[in-house]
Amino acid sequence: MRLRTLLGTGAATAATAAVGGAASSGAKDAWFRALDKPPFQPPPIAFPIVWTLLYVDIAAASATAIDGLHEDGDVRDRAFRAALAANLVLNASWTWTFFRGHHLPAATTVAGLLAVSSADLARRASAASRPAGLALAPYAAWCTFATVLSGAIWRRNR
Repeated sequence: MRLRTLLGTGAATAATAAVGGAASSGAKDAWFRALDKPPFQPPPIAFPIVWTLLYVDIAAASATAIDGLHEDGDVRDRAFRAALAANLVLNASWTWTFFRGHHLPAATTVAGLLAVSSADLARRASAASRPAGLALAPYAAWCTFATVLSGAIWRRNR
């Protein structure tokens, strides 16, 4: 993978993490603490660890896919970049919808869209590099889990 591509995908995922992280301070507020959470809610320390690993994974796997598509002169290069941008917007928007907006139905919807988008990103990456596509599978799985978790929190707090 080219350094320039990795720096670009790294900057994009870092910006996503920063924007989302700005809203995640709401995880410490009274509203969030008062929510009835399901028993499968991971401990708070799990989230920054998992998301840091996933952001590194997204940056590296996406750079590999972009370079693979670009080297082949493939028109899917632009489509992948657009899909990645949309995915990162969804990624950052969930935190704002949930922690700042306190809107559980909308947060569940955004999480669902993010899960679908993440699975699509893995599929698109596989077209360029099977290892890159497989590397994005944990991201899609985590986003699917986040959708289930968001939905459970919504149901328990109607």
